[in-house]
Amino acid sequence: MTVGLIPGSFDPFHNGHLEVVERASRIFDEIVVAAIRNPQKSEPLFDLDQRREMIGESCAHLSNVRIVSIATLLVNVARDVNATSIVKGLRAVSDFESELQMAQMNRSLSGVETLFLPSSSHTSFIASRLLREVARYGGDVSSFVPEPVRRRLDEKFPRVTP
Repeated sequence: MTVGLIPGSFDPFHNGHLEVVERASRIFDEIVVAAIRNPQKSEPLFDLDQRREMIGESCAHLSNVRIVSIATLLVNVARDVNATSIVKGLRAVSDFESELQMAQMNRSLSGVETLFLPSSSHTSFIASRLLREVARYGGDVSSFVPEPVRRRLDEKFPRVTP
């Protein structure tokens, strides 16, 4: 059985993330989406439980996807879920530079290969950081996020209509 592990902070989970999960779900027998608390990033907008819930609701149409949250090395999680590959989406060349180093480190530590999936042009510009900023200032992000995420963003940052 092939298992693809898709790690990320997913704060919030957006349509670019969903695209990677959907595409990977057609390649692997099982997909494990791992929401992580990235200490290199600022204070999260949503806690890990909230992110897991949003991802689960957003991926409910995919029968071979399960969601976990992690607070350890990715290679430990890869071992625990019997991942045959780590799957990472790439939006731009700049993503590749940092992701390549992580892929090489992960392979050195565990032997697990990383598969890179380039994003589609209609999702390549979406970034969680930008979505948080737009939502915080009342902008409409509904076309960039799955419905369960949009609802939670609207609860957190109610939009003012003119």
